[in-house]
Amino acid sequence: MDLLLILQAIIMGIVEGITEFLPISSTGYLILSADIMGFWTKDKADLFIVVIQLGAILAVIYEYWGRLWHALMGLITGKSEGANTLTNPRQLGLSLIVATIPVMIVGFTMADQIKQYLFNPYTVAMMLIIGGLLIFYVERKQIDLIAKEAEDVTLKTALMIGLFQCLALIPGTSRSGSTIIGALWLGVSRKAAAEFSFFLGIPVIVGAGLLDLLKHKDVLSSGQDWLVLAVGIVVSFVIALLCIRWLVDWVSRRDFTIFAWLRIVTGVLVLMVSWLFGYNIEG
Repeated sequence: MDLLLILQAIIMGIVEGITEFLPISSTGYLILSADIMGFWTKDKADLFIVVIQLGAILAVIYEYWGRLWHALMGLITGKSEGANTLTNPRQLGLSLIVATIPVMIVGFTMADQIKQYLFNPYTVAMMLIIGGLLIFYVERKQIDLIAKEAEDVTLKTALMIGLFQCLALIPGTSRSGSTIIGALWLGVSRKAAAEFSFFLGIPVIVGAGLLDLLKHKDVLSSGQDWLVLAVGIVVSFVIALLCIRWLVDWVSRRDFTIFAWLRIVTGVLVLMVSWLFGYNIEG
């Protein structure tokens, strides 16, 4: 057993768990981490980066099981189950379906091209910087509140958030960042924007992870390969569960400016290392 590879998988799991639900791009940081550590071969690392996100999304399902169950029952029965505590859980279910459609269409048609041409540190660095500047812009914009809770998001607003989510197919953009900042821009409250982003990740991340695993499982050629993947998923689940609780508390009291600075500083550092030391940033 390659203990170094297991240790690297643990580190990757920690990175995924911390970054998945923050507006800083988990895929971007995973690509940079894998590149710095020389983690696995490129085909295995690319598969790992996509599939490991299943651990983080399982943390969302675990943490919000009650609300997700009410939303599912609302869709099945056509009734607003749990309406005494939630505004309209059935509305949440419908909105999540609508918001998922755009990224599913784009992802299914362009996933391989995106992975081939955009999964590299240069793209990550540029999108980290651009995303950080957009966060600054939205945080300073005066916006009228249209949805206090995730269950209040209308179908029209959900579709717009879904279109924002398509940008996250570009590594370094951040799925959480594009959906949270897009939702804030549209007038969704901070807490609702964060939670809607969590929920929206379930069909997208599960679909992408399982599809990529099905298409490229042959690159995992041994039991050790599957063990490395399993270790990353378990670690990302545990760390993500802690980060979800922290982020919801954070957004209830503060803005996302600190994450804008983190994105920009990281992007600039990657570019500087490339220029100063001749690092092959294009992967």
